[in-house]
Amino acid sequence: MRVALVGCGSVARRYARRIGETDGLELVGVTDVAPDRAAAVAGEFGIRRYDDLGAVLADDAVDAVVNLTVPQAHAAVTATALGAGKHVHTEKPVALTYEEASELARLAERRGVRLSCAPTTWLGAAQQTAWKVIRDGGIGTVRVAYAEANWGRIERWHGDPETLYAVGPVVDVGIYPLTILTMIFGPARRVTAYGTVLERDRVTLAGAPFALATDDFVVALLELAGGVVVRLTASFYVEHYGKQRGIEFHGDRGSLFLATWADSDSRLELASYEREYTAVPLVREPYTGIDWGSGLRELAEAVAERRPHRTSADHAAHVVEILGAISEASRGGATIELASTFEPRPPMEWAR
Repeated sequence: MRVALVGCGSVARRYARRIGETDGLELVGVTDVAPDRAAAVAGEFGIRRYDDLGAVLADDAVDAVVNLTVPQAHAAVTATALGAGKHVHTEKPVALTYEEASELARLAERRGVRLSCAPTTWLGAAQQTAWKVIRDGGIGTVRVAYAEANWGRIERWHGDPETLYAVGPVVDVGIYPLTILTMIFGPARRVTAYGTVLERDRVTLAGAPFALATDDFVVALLELAGGVVVRLTASFYVEHYGKQRGIEFHGDRGSLFLATWADSDSRLELASYEREYTAVPLVREPYTGIDWGSGLRELAEAVAERRPHRTSADHAAHVVEILGAISEASRGGATIELASTFEPRPPMEWAR
């Protein structure tokens, strides 16, 4: 599958490197609204710099677009690419509203192309192993999960933090464990939440002050259709050390701890009620860190094998509805009922 990157921000080089390492994928070129950024990435990886999105879509050598623009532009860029008959893999979230997300899923279906959606860390070896332990009854019936999505004060390392602060920590990082948990246990049915701004006044790396208009700390409680209760904490204040970006699964026979929802080689530990946590061997040799090519590889293989891809738009749209419900509930304190659902996808063949 020949792909082009649209957007050359902080993750573009990570995608480019991983695409180059992945069989079945070829990076054709890049574009960005800032030509100098696109030129820098194109020069580094020896690929074409397209003048704009239109030039990408006009090139028959491009099979799929990878949407790495800012969250506020995701829906428009994806819609344009799908409308031009290109497959799309988009960074999270697929859109900022459920209505936009579900329309993109329908558009892809009408155009006969695929819409693949991040986050795809649930395809990793550690995450797939955790799912297998749960499926196999390793901790009994799971009744509650604790998810931590704390990413610290991102202005300390991100060159343009205001675009991420504008959407908030649930949309930017809470989406990772929400995607994993709904893939394992099924859709959410109701949500309640609390949010606040802990540190309103911030300063960019360039020394420019800015003030937050969106909560930087959110706690949400979700009831999933299968009966599992989820407590999610998402923060752009608390740093991501220790257990601050992991998931704890608690069942009738014990507990399972996934140290990070991000890395394919995350530490995974299991404890019964009689014993301390001990390491769980992963079902296969993991990739080190986040595998930025996993969603694209899954998309390419699904297209070649003529099967549904696991990184589906209907699942991503449901997660977007959850994000919106958390935002609404955190403002008013009410419990929000969810209406959408999605078609469950199977675990990876090697993790069954």
